[in-house]
Amino acid sequence: MSVKMPPIDEALMTHREEIVAALRRIVPGEGVIDGEREMRPFESDGLTAYRQLPMVVVLPSTTQQVSDVLRYCHEHNIKVVPRGAGTSLSGGALPLGDGVLLGLSKFSRIREIDFENRVAVVEPGVTNLGISNAVAHRGFYYAPDPSSQIACTIGGNIAENSGGVHCLKYGMTTNNVLGLEMVLMTGEIVRIGGRHLDSGGYDLLGVITGSEGLLGVVTEITVRILKKPETARAVLIGFPTSEDAGACVGRIIGAGIIPGGMEMMDRPAIHAVEEFAHAGYPLDVEALLIVELDGGKAEVDHLIDRVEAIARECKASTCRVSQNEDERLLFWAGRKAAFPAVGRISPDYYCMDGTIPRAALPLVLSRMREMSEKYGLQVANVFHAGDGNLHPLILYDANVPGELDKAEAFGSDILRLCVEVGGVLTGEHGVGVEKRDLMPEMFSEIDLNQQQRLKCAFDAQGLLNPGKVFPTLHRCAELGRMHVRAGKVAFPDIPRF
Repeated sequence: MSVKMPPIDEALMTHREEIVAALRRIVPGEGVIDGEREMRPFESDGLTAYRQLPMVVVLPSTTQQVSDVLRYCHEHNIKVVPRGAGTSLSGGALPLGDGVLLGLSKFSRIREIDFENRVAVVEPGVTNLGISNAVAHRGFYYAPDPSSQIACTIGGNIAENSGGVHCLKYGMTTNNVLGLEMVLMTGEIVRIGGRHLDSGGYDLLGVITGSEGLLGVVTEITVRILKKPETARAVLIGFPTSEDAGACVGRIIGAGIIPGGMEMMDRPAIHAVEEFAHAGYPLDVEALLIVELDGGKAEVDHLIDRVEAIARECKASTCRVSQNEDERLLFWAGRKAAFPAVGRISPDYYCMDGTIPRAALPLVLSRMREMSEKYGLQVANVFHAGDGNLHPLILYDANVPGELDKAEAFGSDILRLCVEVGGVLTGEHGVGVEKRDLMPEMFSEIDLNQQQRLKCAFDAQGLLNPGKVFPTLHRCAELGRMHVRAGKVAFPDIPRF
């Protein structure tokens, strides 16, 4: 494994049987898994290039059990890695060899649906799509819709601040979560937010959403549900070059049009998806935009006319508007199948995630082609074009010596390019271990230290998901929690670290 993780505490591992027995008392029955074979399904998340068996897997089913497990681990200085469905693509749920993997899969109930206040109260193991399915009979849905929505869970969505094809207009997870219940590393159970849209004071809800399991374990979430729009239609627009498609994205947004979703694919992705999903995508174009307009019927018809006019000005070669709901869903079914579709044309692929200013899209596409030639690896591009969130899929063969290393280097160069043009290292997949060592490309040491001080406020011993996000993890005492006077610490004779 090329990514270095915290060294295994061999002294702690001598007490493994004692730890497992204590955890069995907290979570009886089948709630503790400690056999090597049985733990294999938990050795990695969606970033399967990196694998590590945990010390033990614990599957609690109540908030009190989560509290008791964390309190025990806190008292015995045991690391804990929270895990949802394991669909993370950044190694965020990669286990630790001397840590407890805390799985939330048994938290799978929808506790309440309140249509009058337009909220649903759910447990973290509920799938993203499960919420929309539960409220569909009343014409409601949950807006964030990552491509993995059939499998990914709300708890994981909060950890990574997941987006999806409709986040351009309706926001990321952070814009659709109103409240949560969370267990701190000490075992304390806290509630933040509620059913109201906003509250005074520090935005702790915003801090926790996207914190990648470093601050606490979420056990209940209150999410906002929306009424389905009266009309929604999708437009497929083909272009002779990716640069033309990128320019069209900027022109649409610049015209004051905010589509429900706006996605882009290049030629390799288009052909892979069409062969897999048969969505009716044109095969004689270099780039394809899917633009969805929603709202009242008259408004949607007007916006479609405007989008078609802008597309023609940007040299669009084809334009096709969905004529019914089934056709609209088919257009999106192709896009949501992009990742598995690309998996059919390459033994392996490395899915990247970075975000850039929309205006930089043509430049970034051009530079990525140059990188592709440099590394001798193909790349299929799938973008949340409206908000500049890129998902380049680097194609490689892990059985060819050195190709994984090249894919990783290629991906790192793409992320450096994102930062160079004014973007960020991640849009929705998180930092995890994948982008951890690139954090200094975007943040200064002062920035990173300040972020770690925030973690210390929630997890003073650094036991929750260590080895993720921060390239160098400092102890909280090193970040100023220890009082120093006249250059001397108190009680200097006491051994430290």
